[in-house]
Order: sequence, then structure tokens, then C-alpha cells
Amino acid sequence: MNHAKFRFPWWLPAGVLGLGSLLAATGAFAAPAHGIALHGQLKYGPDFPHFDYVNPNAPKGGEARFAAIGSFDTFNPFNIKGESAAGIGQLFETLLASSADEPFSEYGLIAESVDVPDDRSSVTFTIRPIAKFHDGSSMTADDVIFSFETLKSKGAPSYRFYYANVAKIEKLNERQVKFTFLPGENRELPLILGQMPILSKKYWQDRDFTATTLEIPVGSGPYRIGQFEPGRFIVYQRDANYWGKDLPATRGLHNIDRLRYDYYRDVTVALEAFKAGAYDLRMENVAKQWATGYDSPALTEGLIKKETFQHQLPSGMQGFAFNLRRPLFQDARVRQALAYAFDFVWSNRNLFFGQYIRTRSYFDNSELAARGLPSPEELTLLEPLRKELPPEVFTTVYEPPTANDDSQLRANFQRALQLLQEAGWVFRDRKLVNAKTGEPFRFELLIAEPTWERIALPFARNLERLGIEMAVRSVDSAQYENRERNFDFDMIVNVWGQSLSPGNEQREFWSSAAADQPGSRNVSGLKNPAVDQLVDQVIAAPDRASLVTRVRALDRALQWNYLVIPHWHLSYARIAFWDKFGYPATTPMQGVQLDAWWIDPAKDVTLAGRKAGEKL
Repeated sequence: MNHAKFRFPWWLPAGVLGLGSLLAATGAFAAPAHGIALHGQLKYGPDFPHFDYVNPNAPKGGEARFAAIGSFDTFNPFNIKGESAAGIGQLFETLLASSADEPFSEYGLIAESVDVPDDRSSVTFTIRPIAKFHDGSSMTADDVIFSFETLKSKGAPSYRFYYANVAKIEKLNERQVKFTFLPGENRELPLILGQMPILSKKYWQDRDFTATTLEIPVGSGPYRIGQFEPGRFIVYQRDANYWGKDLPATRGLHNIDRLRYDYYRDVTVALEAFKAGAYDLRMENVAKQWATGYDSPALTEGLIKKETFQHQLPSGMQGFAFNLRRPLFQDARVRQALAYAFDFVWSNRNLFFGQYIRTRSYFDNSELAARGLPSPEELTLLEPLRKELPPEVFTTVYEPPTANDDSQLRANFQRALQLLQEAGWVFRDRKLVNAKTGEPFRFELLIAEPTWERIALPFARNLERLGIEMAVRSVDSAQYENRERNFDFDMIVNVWGQSLSPGNEQREFWSSAAADQPGSRNVSGLKNPAVDQLVDQVIAAPDRASLVTRVRALDRALQWNYLVIPHWHLSYARIAFWDKFGYPATTPMQGVQLDAWWIDPAKDVTLAGRKAGEKL
């Protein structure tokens, strides 16, 4: 599951990351625990002082400035209307907090304990007496129940998928709430509910939860909204009285007093603003920019640092994603053919300075990626589904088309034409047309960032050699988000992020039920009964070994359905920052945790003096 804690890291724009089914009957209860792991044992015991990847003595104070692209018009990140303000997730706390140095474990936050029977047929949370909202009111079981019911009925579609298998929620007392689950295996659901943001019933019950709003909401997190101007900037102020500041799961985090986001119209302008000192830190995702875009006197003189931070997270899948709802892309041979026109080797050499690794799996950079031919354990899962799966799942190792020279690229074009002809397309007047209707093969790639043009246009030229017209259309972020939510596109660049413990979110990525749900993350519109069953098998995995086997089987089914033309990935994060920060020596398996960084007072003073005395 994508189990990054719901409270979005302050360095990322707001969105909805979250997760959604489990064993029936009543099982024996263990003693209430300080945390819960999906599989195996917790790393940290009940008396742990803090996570290993933080500095518990980090100084508090200072200001960090960041860039956001586009605009914002709402402080409600829980529905699909409007564009949420960057960093807004810092206002809202969750029942449990995820650990970044375990595959999937959570520890007490709002909940001081979690009680789960051996069969995981239910979960009971006990709320801390000290947990409070920003208006000073205590959190209660009523707030938990209200949050669950409101998110499921009025929130983004993801919540309905994640919480669909909760059969009943009941208030045991003012500080205890119990969730009982429908029959079926789903070990994740207690952890998913632990990620639920808890909303103030008092604040929200008389307001329209489905609307956009710029009224500052009552939250419970480590930051409050200070100043803001819609579409221009927003400032978050650390709450010195934050109720959770001394908990083991938060100690050493949230060290910076003020977090400011300034909005820029595009990434090019934002990069120039960074080099001019207008903001302090960037996570870079463009290889060319990383290689040459930061060249400046400030970099040469050491005022700007460029660092990479390794992680052990699955790469997920980024690529040119087909919309299978379009008749043009419903034939798998067509989708397969178009992949032969994308020349990754050329792009990596000429556009990316050789920085990237070609992605072939939806779970690359991890043990979850399918390797070789299916193992006997995988075949046990796949054989009953053979009629619903492409035959290559059983016979061939998937590799995206590649070309190391012009002769191989020509061979790829020939193979693409062969597939297109088999699918009913022919050449007429140097154009590829439907043999029956005469309609030309043309479609649109929708993008929201001009950066993608330099990657898409060479791809379009290669398609032109096949007689295919691909128009590249760039729109503003608001229009792009609206069209993506409503599946109003032919092709987009999409990213399916993956975690070390895939689970319920796979339903929203791939299930038939999600394909027709506006706002879901099944952007491809895949409807495949075999994939539906494989997703259910992943969710029901009883231990780590079976989870790995089941994810690999799912990976094969996705690969051979040709949902995407795979792009590339890295096994590290690229971060550029002005030299005012301190950060822990340890980077956990899930990657750099910027909310564990702090402003180094001495560096901050030195940097301010040097910036004042120099023209940057």
C-alpha cells in the first residue's frame, strides 16, 4: 500500500495518499499495543524514545521557503474539488504514525494504543487524553466516527475504496472506538484506519465538506496556517503548544518554525528563483536540470549544495499511460506497437545525461519486482487465471523495447508496423489509417509541465515515421487535474507510486470497480477479472514471503497488459538546497525524511551574511 502517513510531508504539494477489507469472526485479543506491523515484529519496543533516523536534539526555529507550481484555491485536501494548498496536510493528525525504516509499521499518535485480535477481524483505538484540536477541544471517539463516515461518504473516491470493507464502527466510550470488518482476508485494514486523518466534528458538521474553502480549518497537527494569499503564497507556523511534540513518534520532527510556499507559474521560472535565493530547497526530478541547471556563482562558492540520498523503495511505474476507455487503444497490439517508437536509449543519452535506469517492472528497485519466468508459487496463483491473462505471462520475461543503434530502431519500427497491421491499420498516403473506416491514427498527449515537451516531441517524431500523429498539448495545472479526474485524455504521463508493502491501494490503481469512478487512480481504465483476483490475493497475503510472490504475479499481469510505455527511475532522491540546513546522518529505507531536517543557526547566520555581501 502507499502507506506514507496521511499527513503529507511539508515539502510536497497536498494530495490524497492513503489506503482500503479483512477476516470475519471474532478472534482472541492480544494486549493493547503501542504499534502494529503488517507482517512480522515491530522494530521499536513500547518504550522507544524516538525513531533512529531523527536527531532528537535538533534545534527548533528558523524559516524554510519552498516553491509550488500553479495555484491553490482550497484548504480542504480531502475531496477532489479545487487545488489544495501545498503543505496543507501538516494541519491534520492521524491515529497512528508510520515508521520510515520498516516496510510497513505504525506507532501511536492520536491513539495511545491499538488493539487487534489474532485474526485481525477488528481494530480498537484508544485516544490519548492529551490529543487536542487547534481550538483547544479534546479529540473523542465521536470525532473518529465523524471522520470515518464523512471521508467515506463525501471525501475523495479513494476513501470509499480503502474503507469499503469496514462492516461497523462503534463507540465503546469517549476515548475508544472499534472498527469491525467484513469477511475476507485483509491484514492491512487496521493500519489503513491508523492513517485516517481525524477531523473536528464540531468544526465540520455544519459546513459543506464537498466544497472548496479558504476558511482556515480547525486542525490538530504541528503547524497552523499563518499568512496566505490565494495563488501566491502560504505560510505555516509551527505550533509551540502542539500536543504531540514529545511523543516518541514525533520527537526530532517538525523542527522548523515557519514553512513558506511561494507559487510560480512553471518549473523553469521556479528554478531561476531558487538560484537567485528566493527559496531554500528543491527536490529535483529533471535530469538535465540536475546536470546543468544549477550552475551559478552560488553553487561554485558552496552556498548551494547538491546532494543525493539513497532509498530502498520500489520505483513504481512512470510512463506514457494509455486511456483504454478510448476505442483507439483498446487493442493490446496497438499499445504494444507504440512502445516500439519510444527510444529510451537516445533519450537517456541526449536528454538525461545518462542518469536513469529503464523501468521494466511496476515494483523495480525492490524484491517485489517480477524476475525471470514465474516461479512454481506464482504459477499456483496464475494458472487458474490463464484464460484471462496474456499468454506471455507464462512464457516470456517482459522487457520494454529498446534500441542501441539505428538498425535496432529500424527493426523496432518494422515490428510496430507488423503489430499495427495485425490490428487493422494500413498505410495510405504516408498516413496510418483504419483499414475499415479510413480514419487516421491520431491522438493527443496531455501534459501539465512544459518540461515534458522535450521528451514527448522526439517520441512524436518517431511515431510520425509510423504514420501516426501525436499532438502534444500543454495545459495549466487546474485544467490538467480536472481532465485527469474525469479521464478526459488519450494519453498522459502518469506515475503509480509503490511502497514496500503493496495492498489495498492496488484496488484503486487496477480494479474494474475503480475504472469508472471519476477521480480514481485507475487512470488507464483497466478492467481485467484476473487482475482483480490478483489484487485480492495481494491484499490477503498472510506473511512477507507470500506477499512478495503475489506482488510478482500481479506485476507480470500488469506488464503484459501494455497499460503504459515505461519510462525510467532512480534509486535515490536529488535535493538542492541553500546551505542553512542540518539533517540526520541516517537515511531510512523509505528515503530522506525532510520533516526531520532543521535550520542550523550558525549556517543560517553565515549564509545570510554572505548573501547580503554578494550579488548572487
